Amino acid sequence: MKIALYYAPFACSIVPYIALTEAGADFEVRPINIRGKEQMSPDYLALNPKHKVPLLVVDGQPLSENVAIQLWIARQFPQARILPAEPWLEAQGVSLLSWFASGFHPNISRINAPLKFCDVPGSEESVKALAKKSLFEAFALADKLLDGREFFFDHFTSADVYLLWCWRRTELFGFDLSGFPNCKALVERLNERDSVRKAVAFDAQLRAQFGL
Repeated sequence: MKIALYYAPFACSIVPYIALTEAGADFEVRPINIRGKEQMSPDYLALNPKHKVPLLVVDGQPLSENVAIQLWIARQFPQARILPAEPWLEAQGVSLLSWFASGFHPNISRINAPLKFCDVPGSEESVKALAKKSLFEAFALADKLLDGREFFFDHFTSADVYLLWCWRRTELFGFDLSGFPNCKALVERLNERDSVRKAVAFDAQLRAQFGL
């Protein structure tokens, strides 16, 4: 089996990178410079017309969307326990992943690039403020879910990794995140994992390579 992960620095493609590393998968990383518009190249658009990352290509077949990619990794490498094995708990894991993808991620995108969502002159700060409010409400709920827990489930899963990315990306905005101590504690624990350290170092390497 040949596995390739299309990856961009800063992006949530770090989530499948960590999951594949945790699974012990043999995979190739194909870097994409989003600032250089490589995601709009004809070759990449032929693989993923959505022109975004991550994209997983398995034996030449592309799979997009982080939630689907995480589910495939979990089922292809069950020994890694990337998601809980019991069907109901697996569904709960997919629910968490979907929430990070639909409840956290879009707000992060709006804060990062408000003009992509509203181009009315002078609207940027309003867009960012509303997105921050919604994002912080999501973090507050995640913090409650983590109260008294080491992970979202009784072991490490991809849900923890997706929150890690949301947290790391939000930190770049300079917001005060001290109101979410359980989320912070989870991130600190994850930062000690070999897979996370490897991914963070690789991400930094690509940032330097692309001049980001």
